Amino acid sequence: MADSILDHPIISSRYFFPQPATLAEPYWVTAADGSRLACSYSPVHPEAKTVVYFHGNGEVVADYLPGFAQWFNRAGCNLLLAEYRGYGMSGGTPALAGMLDDVVPILDSLATPDEKLVLFGRSIGSLYAIHGAAQRPKIGGLIIESGVADLAQRFFLRVQPQELGMSAAEVTDALHTAFDYRRKLGVFAGKTLILHARFDELIGSEHAEMLHDAAREPKQLAIFAQGGHNDIFYRNQAEYQRLVEAFLKTV
Repeated sequence: MADSILDHPIISSRYFFPQPATLAEPYWVTAADGSRLACSYSPVHPEAKTVVYFHGNGEVVADYLPGFAQWFNRAGCNLLLAEYRGYGMSGGTPALAGMLDDVVPILDSLATPDEKLVLFGRSIGSLYAIHGAAQRPKIGGLIIESGVADLAQRFFLRVQPQELGMSAAEVTDALHTAFDYRRKLGVFAGKTLILHARFDELIGSEHAEMLHDAAREPKQLAIFAQGGHNDIFYRNQAEYQRLVEAFLKTV
């Protein structure tokens, strides 16, 4: 997505909230722009399934350690926590469209067969997980939590098109071209699990329903009655983990 208007500095500054954080043993991946991404890799066995997790916007990989790594390792899976440009110890600057190009290098770093990969995206991370599923349609599974379908619905809350020197129609077209969830989910041949809170205050649960409608079978949609965008896991932890673990066993 080189030279995309969606990578304009105004967009990057208003839509991303990178925080510094230190990892004891970073798993370094070279991004498409040449910067180094400080990911984290927690293996259990070379032949095990590997979950690649793309976290939310105001988070960093360090927030998921050691808890998430321990959970997935207990479930028999390797876990790669993917970091974004400018987040944690990573170099570079966040870029809404440009970071799509980082997904394949992250996957390629593992040298794991596609059928043993499961992509997991939370919130803004759903954009990158879905893109990975489209780039590698034979990946075994895709999990989306609190994901966004139509990015244009919220985009203009923080950026006005005239600030970018474009019309609203031009920006919307760029968003739909880069983040065409229908097309991307339509080519993905693996299994899909979609999780969302009914009363998510940031991304309405209709986004989960849109994603579910666009995904191919086999697919599963779980809408939780408790929790919101940032506490869906903690308010529903037992059922959340049960659903994810059951899904992983079927991939």
